[in-house]
Amino acid sequence: MIIQKTENSRLPDFDPNNFSFGNTFIDHMVICEYENGKWGDVKLVPYGPIPFTPAMMGVNYGQACFEGMKAYKDKDGQVFLFRPEKNFERINKSAKRLAMPEVTEEMFLDGLKALVDLDRNWIPQGEGMSLYIRPLIFATEEALKARVANKYMFAIVATPAKSYYAEPVSVKISDHYSRAANGGVGSAKAAGNYAASFYPTQLAIEEGYEQIIWTDDATHEYFEESGTMNVFVRINDTIYTPPTSEKILDGVTRDSFIQLAKKRGIEVKIEPVAVKTVIDAQKNGTLKEVWGVGTAVVTTVFQALGYQGVKLELPKLSNEESFAAILKKDLTDLQNNLSEDPFGWRVMVEKDVLETV
Repeated sequence: MIIQKTENSRLPDFDPNNFSFGNTFIDHMVICEYENGKWGDVKLVPYGPIPFTPAMMGVNYGQACFEGMKAYKDKDGQVFLFRPEKNFERINKSAKRLAMPEVTEEMFLDGLKALVDLDRNWIPQGEGMSLYIRPLIFATEEALKARVANKYMFAIVATPAKSYYAEPVSVKISDHYSRAANGGVGSAKAAGNYAASFYPTQLAIEEGYEQIIWTDDATHEYFEESGTMNVFVRINDTIYTPPTSEKILDGVTRDSFIQLAKKRGIEVKIEPVAVKTVIDAQKNGTLKEVWGVGTAVVTTVFQALGYQGVKLELPKLSNEESFAAILKKDLTDLQNNLSEDPFGWRVMVEKDVLETV
């Protein structure tokens, strides 16, 4: 690994109590270029712009994917990653679907650990605080030709993070727009998936909702995801969540919630979730809660569902009653080293790891 440390750290100007998520970047980043059929040297360099032209193929033809993950700092200043091997597996799954070169485990995991170690002082401490990390791969070849590119870049950037949604939100169940289709790229974290979601979400916001629950493209009769999150439904004391597929992302937080629920003895059914079943349950009083999970948000509880022009209110549960709140606490306690880790999910980032990579 080639290392170039910054001579002008912005850390003294960083206020951990007053910053903007997604707009505040740590001092360094990881980059690695692919050319002539192979990846070059991994470089840890000061964060900043990289020169590209408007003819870059990733911009024109959409060969781009990414991951979302976090690093956490406990009360003793120890730093941990959470299930990073899952993100490594998934970025390569996305890359393969988009005909891009896969990255090596060494590039991904060693790059992550080196970056997080070097900029560990950027990681804020406290409830809901973390470092959000964005590994990504994109085509960099300068050519206006609709074909697989020959040049790519792998990069890792990061931004301090705090709680995403502080309050419950209202969501609209989509009966027209879909996030993904059979045979498409829904199971990949392709950049274009997010671009395609913005317009329908904008329409939902204009109707008074914060987000969308995406339904299947063929019939709009089944839940798939919510916004950029996987979705969970609780009817009585059973949790339901749609199975992953080529249309539904295999979320790391989703899998963690499922395993934590089972550890608590909560029944989890991974099966198609019909819109009609959810609406009927709301009407007969058996629908207890609906929520979304994802890396950035952890958990977002829904206070109302909008469907075919009607706003359906959901019960307001205490933290002791809510499965969403209970499982969120289980997860965040584990991530922040406040509880035992029976799954082996926590990965400590040793200090001075740069000396060994």
